Amino acid sequence: MTTPISVSVNAHALPIVKYLIANADKLRLKIGTLANGAIFIDAGIDTLGSLEAGRLIGEICMGGLGTVTIAQGGPFSGWPTMVHVHSTNPVISCLGSQYAGWSLSHGEGKGAFYALGSGPARALAVKVKNGEEVPVEELYKELGYRDASQETVIVLEVDKMPPAELIDKVAKACQLDPSKVSVILTPTSSLAGGMQVVSRVLEVALHKAHSLHFPLENIVDGVASAPVPPPHPKFVQAMGRTNDAILFGGTAHLFVKGEDEAAENLAIQLPSSVSSDYGKPFAQVFKDYGYDFFKVDAMLFSPAKVIVTNIDTGNSFHAGQLDEELLEKSFRG
Repeated sequence: MTTPISVSVNAHALPIVKYLIANADKLRLKIGTLANGAIFIDAGIDTLGSLEAGRLIGEICMGGLGTVTIAQGGPFSGWPTMVHVHSTNPVISCLGSQYAGWSLSHGEGKGAFYALGSGPARALAVKVKNGEEVPVEELYKELGYRDASQETVIVLEVDKMPPAELIDKVAKACQLDPSKVSVILTPTSSLAGGMQVVSRVLEVALHKAHSLHFPLENIVDGVASAPVPPPHPKFVQAMGRTNDAILFGGTAHLFVKGEDEAAENLAIQLPSSVSSDYGKPFAQVFKDYGYDFFKVDAMLFSPAKVIVTNIDTGNSFHAGQLDEELLEKSFRG
């Protein structure tokens, strides 16, 4: 793959990683080294972590090409604390870095370790196929993007330490020594974990737009927001709340180019409410499907409310609506 690098997600994210390490005490993080020399940043397994750590990890996941802020005064009276996300390069930031698209595993049976990797390392990862280097994820062929860096970072939403062998695989795919890889660990039930998941509110809009075959090159800017969910010590409930913050409380505003018909169709199809699985908290949906994530309708994963503005015509298209009743049921359940 020889596509020129237009912007480096690693170059922009790594200074934030170094900030986490330098301010670990303030952010309630635990820093250590795996057996292979890789640096780990624990944001909630053996330490408390913090919302601020989650905010910064959200920006790292976005390859440093987006901003994540926390503010009070949102549309929900009971849940006023909001996450606001913005990226001037939403396709590369959200799909080329933040999306948890790298499936990683090590071992078998009860001792197996499995995780989905997100963050800048994804844009480096390659494998050899028919004697040629190709991206580990097919998505990068479509994006026409590959990064280059002498060090990298990967984010894993897990509640236990990864084996060094798993990170060896990451380092090998990124063509780096393991000592040049930083691994950020964010349990879903932690403050940082919940924050970094909800910081994906713009990313899920981009991912669904991609699934709907909207031309990615026509998405030029994006802003999104969602309420900060209260953490829950049990994984399923914690995962449910982070999803519901977006499904019932998320708003995304995409700025696109092209024809009004395409922009309007995107707006109509984008909200979570178009899914047949919409209507009850995600933890319940997950339980109803026997805890099989892949049985859930993929069209469910998107913000509750969307605005699509066509910068070529000046017209905007609105669809979906926020659902405070379902949000309450999830956050208080």
